[in-house]
Amino acid sequence: MIDKLEMFLALADARHFGRAAEVCRVTQPTLSSAIKQLEDQLGVQLVFRGSRFQGLTPEGQRVQDWARRIVGDARAMRDEMRNVRQGLSGNLRIGVIPTALPMIARLTAPFTAAHPNVRIAVLSRTSAEILTGIEALHLDAGITYLDNEPLGRVVQVPLYIEFYRYLCAPGTALATAKHIAWGALADQPLCLLTGDMQNRRIVNQHLAEAGVRAQAQIESNSTVGLVAHVLTGKWGSVVPMALAQMFAGSGLVSVPIVEPEVEHQVGLIAPRHDPQTPLIAALLEAASRAAR
Repeated sequence: MIDKLEMFLALADARHFGRAAEVCRVTQPTLSSAIKQLEDQLGVQLVFRGSRFQGLTPEGQRVQDWARRIVGDARAMRDEMRNVRQGLSGNLRIGVIPTALPMIARLTAPFTAAHPNVRIAVLSRTSAEILTGIEALHLDAGITYLDNEPLGRVVQVPLYIEFYRYLCAPGTALATAKHIAWGALADQPLCLLTGDMQNRRIVNQHLAEAGVRAQAQIESNSTVGLVAHVLTGKWGSVVPMALAQMFAGSGLVSVPIVEPEVEHQVGLIAPRHDPQTPLIAALLEAASRAAR
């Protein structure tokens, strides 16, 4: 039944029989047959059918929740048995908010040094996409804000505190300041992350608290896109300290933003299982060591 549940989850995600079959590496008739067999075993209709996929039935939506738990546990069992046979190995998919990407190697470098048979995919995602990806089993873990928006039922390991800097080019209005207040950004041309990014919501909040309406002429979902515009000298940006430090040595200026100097906790999150898979347990331990 596990294979059928995995095919059902692939169909629920892809919402298309052909694409789901490609994900599962089976033919479309094989996938359709597996879904029909699953319906027969459970005694309920899971999928509305017509000439194409038309969505999950209410029973299918409930089975989707059960399938995620069952398939997650089955994968955890396979990982643990593989670990017993050959040591820690396998693949990890870690979703990372863009502002944390400059810090990710602090976790992945020592982890892969200790576990050379593990391969890691670091995927840039919004905080919402990380939570959705973990729930849907598309991601194994994530690095995101821990203290700003609800996270739900996940394991959390704090990694570092995020502080904020004004990043600008030499010769611009605030480039020579030792530090600035949030209110000083009222008249500055800004480029900021897009509104679907939690960092942008954080920046908007702190600017609003200083009486400043966040108006960005340029928006990007990539921190690289922000830096590219700052390099022109036409715009400044509010970025995490770690990102500012990466580029401060390449001709840009990093100015601390104080009054107040706000901070937010960033950390690793993972599905809550008891017991954890060997890979996730090792990753959580590596995160604890990295934080120390």
